[in-house]
Amino acid sequence: MTPSDVVMRIQSALGERLSDLHQPSEKRVYFEVDPNCIPDTARLLHDTLQARLQTAAGVDGPHQMEILYHWALDRLGLVVTVRTRVDRDQPQIASIAAICPAAEWIEREMWELLGISFEGHPDLRHLLLQDDWPHGKYPLRRDFRKD
Repeated sequence: MTPSDVVMRIQSALGERLSDLHQPSEKRVYFEVDPNCIPDTARLLHDTLQARLQTAAGVDGPHQMEILYHWALDRLGLVVTVRTRVDRDQPQIASIAAICPAAEWIEREMWELLGISFEGHPDLRHLLLQDDWPHGKYPLRRDFRKD
């Protein structure tokens, strides 16, 4: 399988749910999906294409939270980044921890630092912040004010 084969498999499997796909180099692919498509996308990359979740990151935007999942297909030297966006006022998305256990801690980090709720996560509790950290205070949000 080549990087081009991977791109074709992604396009075929996700179809119209896939948006904004671009491949700036042979070893780098970026695409965006609706947040409801994240579990299917994770199954495709992790289970079908045997990609490894390198990391995920949350970014607080003015109106939406952006979540970037970075997947590596090590045997091809290919990195695939999946972007999705959730509402900033009600940031919720399905957890992919049951599909890819490596997502468990990074989802916990995004939950406590940005307030993104990962539905179905097996253990949403503080990982980095103190257990008595005030509810509703998210230190990586644009509007965070240390009182």
